[in-house]
Amino acid sequence: METDIYIRLIVAMVLGMVIGIERIIAHKTAGVRTYTLVTVGAALFSVMSQLIYNIHPDASFNAAYIPAAVISGIGFLGTGLMIWKGDHLLGLTSAAGLWICAGIGIACGYGFFKLATFSTLLILFVFVVLWFIEQKIKKVAGYTEENKKF
Repeated sequence: METDIYIRLIVAMVLGMVIGIERIIAHKTAGVRTYTLVTVGAALFSVMSQLIYNIHPDASFNAAYIPAAVISGIGFLGTGLMIWKGDHLLGLTSAAGLWICAGIGIACGYGFFKLATFSTLLILFVFVVLWFIEQKIKKVAGYTEENKKF
């Protein structure tokens, strides 16, 4: 059983590192360590939720409370990444990235490795491919920093 738990945490760590590496390549503040800590932390809390439920399977403990609290906590952490610069909000994508990394960590914590891996691939698609598509759309639309709206 302990080996299974360690594998869950290691998979969460690797997936968080992959996303964090992309963020570093994209020159973002939150990088490898931040994304890895979020995924491993979420996985750890999910594993703990299962372990607590196994020890106390009575109706007084709802195992869903711990992952729900993780999601709320990551929302708070993500808020710290966002900053207003004039009338522009910066860091929103990074905050959303941390939020989804918590979901990936929770999936790993519960042993849903295929779901976590597929979600990681989707996030990389969003961060990499959609960035290029977004840049092309902005160019066609005549988007500039001056006409940028919130």
